Amino acid sequence: MPRARIYMDWNATAPLLSEAREAVLSALDINGNPSSVHGEGRALRAIVESARRDVAALCGAQPAEVTFTSGATEAANMVLTPHFRMGRTPLKLGKLYVSAIEHPAVREGGRFAREMMGEIPVSSAGLVDTGALEALLGAHDRQSGLPMVAVMLANNETGIIQPIAEIAAIVRTHGGLLVVDAVQAAGRVPLSMEALGADFLIVSSHKIGGPKGAGALVARGEVMMPSPLIHGGGQEKGHRSGTENAPAIAGFAAAARMAVGNLEGRMGAIAALRDRLETEMRCQAPDVVIHGADVPRLANTTFFTLPGLKAETGQIAFDLEGVALSAGSACSSGKVGQSHVLTAMGYDPRQGALRISIGESTTQAEIEQCAAVFAKVAARRRASGQAA
Repeated sequence: MPRARIYMDWNATAPLLSEAREAVLSALDINGNPSSVHGEGRALRAIVESARRDVAALCGAQPAEVTFTSGATEAANMVLTPHFRMGRTPLKLGKLYVSAIEHPAVREGGRFAREMMGEIPVSSAGLVDTGALEALLGAHDRQSGLPMVAVMLANNETGIIQPIAEIAAIVRTHGGLLVVDAVQAAGRVPLSMEALGADFLIVSSHKIGGPKGAGALVARGEVMMPSPLIHGGGQEKGHRSGTENAPAIAGFAAAARMAVGNLEGRMGAIAALRDRLETEMRCQAPDVVIHGADVPRLANTTFFTLPGLKAETGQIAFDLEGVALSAGSACSSGKVGQSHVLTAMGYDPRQGALRISIGESTTQAEIEQCAAVFAKVAARRRASGQAA
């Protein structure tokens, strides 16, 4: 009898929680529109507003600061714009500075033109070069408008955690705005708008066990907001028009409630499983490179390179053995391309790397099964003479 497949690609999407599924189904049973004033509409509005409180609690923010979107990509495109308002007064941003390791949803720059963008380099350890950021902001032309900086809290490929509070202090000194992609960090590290010093956070439902199709842009206060990306009926206080997807938002809220519970205990158990796997990997292949192993990173993520083994070859080998993992980011229609994150860290991206990302339902038996598959892959590499 073939072994059951194991899922180790939680950073691409986390399995749907039963609590989130039940919340979605319950909301689907209510007819109406959240903007309608009749009883059915009010019932859905109550679900949306309750969810706003839950997502705010996840982010360490106030409910009024949460704007629901269709996902993190829309939230990024909404906030990455040179056109803001301070109350009713237009506010112009002159340039967007993004770190070299950002997710494509942020690297594309949203509504900023290419000539209005600058790149912040990272070290070989995958950490933002704060000295380079200081220099970039110091040279910024304030006459063009305020600077905006976008840096992710935790990288989706390596899991490396950035020193956001330090970055925020630099941005504040230069009068800029800081946008933080917290998609991978949510539910894995504590989030607090105040402690991070972020002006905006981006979060996503399906990364924390909620349904796909829901996300949020969380602002620090309600006064300074980007011009709307989607115009129409004025939902979400006019920041994001379109009827709210109440069932997806309800599932998002259920996942958010689960994500804040016993965070330290959950992540400690997950880190122990990851460390056990990495120990086995090093035993089987001493030359394995685990990217970010020497700096703070998410407890659930292992991003590794086996010298001589191409990422796409390794991904297929693991898949054939029943292990679902990825070759970096799962952001583009199933294609395996060179990792811009590895390039930014100074590694040759042509070989690539494989990402194992686990979660709360991952078991010790699954870790052992994955380690056994890794041993097979490493043995084949040695037999073919590809080992360094």
